[in-house]
Amino acid sequence: MSRPHWKESQMKRRHLRFGLGFRVAIGNERAQAAEMVLRPGKSAGGPHNRHKGADQWLFIVSGEGEAVVNRKRYPLSAGTIMLIEHGNSHEVCNTGNEPLRTLNIYAPPAYKKDGNPLPPGKS
Repeated sequence: MSRPHWKESQMKRRHLRFGLGFRVAIGNERAQAAEMVLRPGKSAGGPHNRHKGADQWLFIVSGEGEAVVNRKRYPLSAGTIMLIEHGNSHEVCNTGNEPLRTLNIYAPPAYKKDGNPLPPGKS
């Protein structure tokens, strides 16, 4: 079996903290990962929230909630993974009593390193 041809110093890795809010954790020009934590009763996104050029993989690390994708509601719980395809409107809501912790993967990237959305046509 051959070994991959990369140097250890080129490997990107990050320890996720899952503090309140949304934070881009790691990425490159092809994809990125972000962590999001919502308090009980809070939500992120809405009917006008869509990524024009990026698919979003939403993985529920802990907590309970629901995703509203194109006006349809889907339950979320720890271990759930959901693909929100580019262009779909979406909102993530915490319906539980504990923080909702999610890992979000965007391909290609949808956000700048500071967490602001990339300009239209770039996400």
